[in-house]
Amino acid sequence: MNAAAATIPDNIVEVSDLNTRFGAAVVHRDVSLSVRRGEIFALVGGSGCGKSTMLREIILLQPPVSGSIRVFGQEVLGLSDEQALPLRRRWGMMFERGALFSSLTVTENVAMVLREHTRLGTKLIAEIAALKIALTGLPADAGAKYPSELSGGMRKRAALARALALDPELLFLDEPTAGLDPLSAAGIDELVHQLRDALGITIMMVTHDLDLLWRAADRIAVLGEERILGKGTMQELARSEHPVIREYFYGPRGRGAREQAWNRK
Repeated sequence: MNAAAATIPDNIVEVSDLNTRFGAAVVHRDVSLSVRRGEIFALVGGSGCGKSTMLREIILLQPPVSGSIRVFGQEVLGLSDEQALPLRRRWGMMFERGALFSSLTVTENVAMVLREHTRLGTKLIAEIAALKIALTGLPADAGAKYPSELSGGMRKRAALARALALDPELLFLDEPTAGLDPLSAAGIDELVHQLRDALGITIMMVTHDLDLLWRAADRIAVLGEERILGKGTMQELARSEHPVIREYFYGPRGRGAREQAWNRK
């Protein structure tokens, strides 16, 4: 292990006693969790339970009411935009709907990040953009296309290429398979796992896709009732007696995803 790697804490993300409210509505009440270096960690739960809200709080897009969020060992709450910039360069974010600029091609979307955060030359930026696009499994000619010319699965991959532009150590994925057909979603499942293994990055994702959880996630936290209801591997959570967790994993879709996972094994 080199000196730089030795300074990275074992817990890349640490959320402690997080409280979030919107007016009188409580979203999180004393929520705590940690994401370990090199793992694929998933945050799951029913619609409206605050999964994506927590992700936005971790990446400093909105503040919680109280609590602590540490990323790479550094407290991020209270940081100014200027203070947070070095941290933001170390993580990448793929939003649920991609958030690609519709007036830019895929290559231009990826290159924009490099132009904003580096002093690299135009030719090198174009080469890096092409590499990131290829890394996500898109064909070379996809770089010249606009988001409107891509399928849903290709747009997801393009957004992922942009999130990888700065070689992040930490990757956040918000519903990476939402809205995709089963074949496209399965391709994203495999890609998430391959990227972690090939790049050695840490991945934290929000998802409701049970197939993705069985195929890729190392650990999962189930959010509900304003708190964390359970944490562990899929096998551990599948044995939980908590009624909300059992409903999540033993409903019709949960049973089907679990049976497919066992059949693959």
